[in-house]
Amino acid sequence: MQENSDLNVSTFKPISRRTAVMACELSDSLHKFYPYDYFYHLSDIDRYNLHSLLLNNREWVQSSRDSFASRKPIWNAFYKDKANFLTVEEKDFFLAVNPVLQLQQSFETASNERVFVNSKGITMRGLIGKRIGFDVYVTDNQERGPEFFRNRIVQYDAVPGVGFYKPFKTTAVDYLDARGSVFFNAGKYFDFQFGYDKNFIGNGYRSLFLSDYGNSNLFLRMNAHVWKLSYNMLLMELVPQTINISAGNKVLDKKYAAIHHLSINAAKWLNIGLFDAVVFGRANHLEFSYLNPVIFLRAAEQQNGSADNAMLGIDYKANVGHQGQFYGQFLLDEFVLKEIKAGNGWWGNKFGVQFGTKFIDAFQVKQLDLQGEINLVRPFTYSHYDSIANYTHYNQPMAHPFGANFIESIGIIRYQLHPKWNTQLKLIFWKQGVDSVNSNFGSDIFKINSSRSHGDYGYEFLGGVLTKGTNISGLVSFEWKENLFLDGSLMYRHAKSELTSAQNTFMFTLGIRLNMFRREYDY
Repeated sequence: MQENSDLNVSTFKPISRRTAVMACELSDSLHKFYPYDYFYHLSDIDRYNLHSLLLNNREWVQSSRDSFASRKPIWNAFYKDKANFLTVEEKDFFLAVNPVLQLQQSFETASNERVFVNSKGITMRGLIGKRIGFDVYVTDNQERGPEFFRNRIVQYDAVPGVGFYKPFKTTAVDYLDARGSVFFNAGKYFDFQFGYDKNFIGNGYRSLFLSDYGNSNLFLRMNAHVWKLSYNMLLMELVPQTINISAGNKVLDKKYAAIHHLSINAAKWLNIGLFDAVVFGRANHLEFSYLNPVIFLRAAEQQNGSADNAMLGIDYKANVGHQGQFYGQFLLDEFVLKEIKAGNGWWGNKFGVQFGTKFIDAFQVKQLDLQGEINLVRPFTYSHYDSIANYTHYNQPMAHPFGANFIESIGIIRYQLHPKWNTQLKLIFWKQGVDSVNSNFGSDIFKINSSRSHGDYGYEFLGGVLTKGTNISGLVSFEWKENLFLDGSLMYRHAKSELTSAQNTFMFTLGIRLNMFRREYDY
C-alpha cells in the first residue's frame, strides 16, 4: 500500500469515499492472495478496521456485503446494517441517515465552572447513479471549554472551528454547525464539489497551507486525476475580520480566495505538491481573473496591480520501506535572498516550514503508530497591509491556530490494543513571540503589517514577548457499538510568558459520542 498511487497523490483532504474503499478492497485482496506475507498480512484488528471502513461506505463497496447486515434490525426498518440508522438502497439511489450525538463532562483545575460539550443532530449522505452525491451534517451545540479556550473566544470574538455563536450561561456558547455539499463525477478524470464545509491540504497533523481548524466556508472544488497527477482548484467565499461578528444585527461582508494544488507522483515512493493561493483584497468583490483553473495565481495577482495576498508553497511525502513516511511543507509568503544573507531581520522574509515523520507498526509492534512533526512560521506570515486580504476567515486563522512567529513540535503515539479499544498520547510544545500592548512583532496575523513596531528591520524570529507552552493529552476510547464511542481523557496544559505568571490547566474528561468527531483543545 506504500506504493498505491491513488493514496500517494491524495494530499487534498478529505479524500473521497470511493478512493478509501478502493484502497481497502485492494488491501483485503493482497491479504487473501499473500496470507503469510509479513507486510500484506492483516491482523484481526486490521481486518476489523477494514471491515468498519467498508461498512461505513457501503455504497461504494464492490465485494461481498453479507457481513454488513444486523442480526436484529429494529422493527425490520432501522439499523438493517450495523452502521446506519436508516438506509435506502435501490438500483440508482442510495441514502443513509444517522443521528449525531456528543456528550462530554470535564473537571478543570483552573476554573470552578463546569466544562462540557452537548451536541446533537443528524447526518445523511446520498448517491444517485454513482455520479451525483450529497452529504449533510447539522448539529446544535452548547459548549463551555477550558479556560484557555474561553480566553481565545474573548480575544478573537470567535469560537474555534465554528461560525456564528450566542452566549450561553454567561461563559458558555451556543452555536449551530451546519455543513453540506453536492458532488458530481464528470467522467473518469474529473470530480466537482460545491458546498459549505472544511478542506485540508497536507499530510501532517497541522497544515501551513489550509487547515480545518477554523470555520467552514462556501466553496467550489474541482479535481482532475489523470496519470500520475492530481490537480485541485478551490474557490472560497470567506468572511473578513469583523468587530462584533456574531452580533446578529448586520449582513457580514465577504471576501474571496482561490487555491490551486498540483500533486505529482514523482516516483512510486515519492509525491511532490505545488501550492498556489491568493486572497482578494477587496470586500464583496470577486476577481474573475482568478477563476482560470490553470493560471499561475501570483502572475494574475501582479496583473491586477499586486494588491492581493498571494502565497506559494511546495509539499512532499516520501514513503520509506513498508512502514515509514517523511512529509513536509514549505510556504512562501514573501522572500528576498539578499535580505536573508544580510541577517538584519527584514520584516518581509515571510515563510513557514513543516517537517514530519510517521512510522506504523513501530518496533514490530502491530497497531503501534508514531508521528513526529515540527512547524515553524516566521513573523508577519499570512498578514497583509489591509485587514481584508489576510489569511483568515471569520476571525480565525485559515492555516495554523497559532498564526505566525512560532515554532511548534508535536509527538503522537497511537496504539490499538484490541479491535474496540484505542489509545493515544499526544505531546505539543511551542514557543511564540507575541505582542505586548500597542506593539506588533508579527505574531498576530489580524493586525495590518504596516503597523509593525519599528520600521522594516530588526524583527528576529520569536521576537517580542516570548511565550512557552505545553499541551499533553492522553485518550482511551472504547467502541461499544459501531460508531458509538465511550471516551476518557486527561489533559495538562502549561503556558507562561515573560510578562505573565504561569497558567496551568489539568482537565479530566468523560464522554460519549455517536457518529461524530471528538472535540479537541490542541493549542
